Amino acid sequence: QVQLVESGGGLVQPGGSLRLSCAASTNILSIYAMNWYRQVPGKERELVAAITSVSSTNYADSVKGRFTISKDNAKNTVYLQMNSLKPEDTAVYYCNAKLRRAIGFVDYWGQGTQVTVSS
Repeated sequence: QVQLVESGGGLVQPGGSLRLSCAASTNILSIYAMNWYRQVPGKERELVAAITSVSSTNYADSVKGRFTISKDNAKNTVYLQMNSLKPEDTAVYYCNAKLRRAIGFVDYWGQGTQVTVSS
C-alpha cells in the first residue's frame, strides 16, 4: 500500500507559477513511475507529466516547455513546477504512483489538489 499526499494547489493569475508536491509513504526508487494527472468536470483524467525511477520524463504536448516534473529521492517526494499558467490549466491535479507487480502494474492515487488559473 502506498499513500500519496499532494500539496501546493491554489489560485493563481494567468502567467503565474505554482509548484505541486507529492509525498509518498514509501521509497520512490521502488516505484516504476510517478505521474501527475489532471481532471476537469465532465472530462477524462489526463496524464500531464511522468517521471520514472531512473528519472526519465515525459510530458503532455499541452504543457511542454511550461511544466517540469522532478523528484527528491531522499524525501520520497515528486514535484510539478508549473510556469506560464493558462486558464485551461485549471483542474484538479492528482499524483499517481505506478508500481510493477507480478500481476502487472498497480496504481495508487493521491486525494487531488485544486489548481485554478484566473484573473
